[in-house]
Amino acid sequence: MDDHIAIEELKAEIPAVLVEIEQEISPLLSLGQVANYIPELSNVDSNNFGMAVRFIDGATFETGNSRTNFSIQSISKVFSLTLAFAILKENLWFRVGKEPSGNPFNSLIQLENEDGKPRNPFINAGAIVIADIISSHFEDPLNTTIDFIREIAINKELSINMGVLQSEKNYGHRNAALAHFMKSYNNIHSDVEDVLDLYFGHCSIEMNCFDLATAFLYLANHGIHPLTGKAYLNASQAKRLNSLLLTCGTYDAAGEFAYKVGMPGKSGVGGGIAAIIPGVLSVAVWSPGLDNYGNSLAGAKALELFTTKTGISIF
Repeated sequence: MDDHIAIEELKAEIPAVLVEIEQEISPLLSLGQVANYIPELSNVDSNNFGMAVRFIDGATFETGNSRTNFSIQSISKVFSLTLAFAILKENLWFRVGKEPSGNPFNSLIQLENEDGKPRNPFINAGAIVIADIISSHFEDPLNTTIDFIREIAINKELSINMGVLQSEKNYGHRNAALAHFMKSYNNIHSDVEDVLDLYFGHCSIEMNCFDLATAFLYLANHGIHPLTGKAYLNASQAKRLNSLLLTCGTYDAAGEFAYKVGMPGKSGVGGGIAAIIPGVLSVAVWSPGLDNYGNSLAGAKALELFTTKTGISIF
């Protein structure tokens, strides 16, 4: 079958599929636990659910609370990694690894066993190293990162939730410990407080499912944003970043996510997950209730249902 015809047939299915998904995940909304180690996130209603699908030609399908803003948290690590990867290219991997962690995302034990080099850029220690790289290369690293995210989301209004940011700073002792520990191994070059300001800042950005699906389109299109034509990564870099999303993007549940969902994706403890089908589409889902790994319980199920019902995945 012609690829164009197949994609058009897929688009025709999506509205009904999204209705079915929202109905089927409804009983799961009360089962997850909202993040409480960042107190500001514990105030979010766990009954929220939103989902947005964007094809690389701009076609868009949405359901639920897809235009409600939420804290993207660790999903922002994808965007900071993109900036750092574009700067250092393959030299980036001298400072951070490319392997799944198999441990909690804020583990200190693994970091000590591996001499201060984080296992991958999506666990907290790895993202803090990425923040250090950005801090070392830009005069105003936080605004540079925010402006980049606004650009790829095509939304100039995106901003930091200051309540979440303050909550991050007040309760970010484990992240501070990770940063200081890596500093002792000379894997943090900038001032620790400056690095943490950037890290906490980009994790506190608010977006909605539509914004996130838009922002992930460059990863679905070989590093080039299909709606603006601007290249952010070359095809090889986009392939490598997407492979990390598949193997490391959902913490130590990445194998389960790949098995059930079959898409490269990144989650955050704000309840969001963004994922892609290369060459076809990006999808973002939000449901604040989390499973034991810190991933959205209903959101992961929604993505599993999406690939099952449409028959499209990377496998």
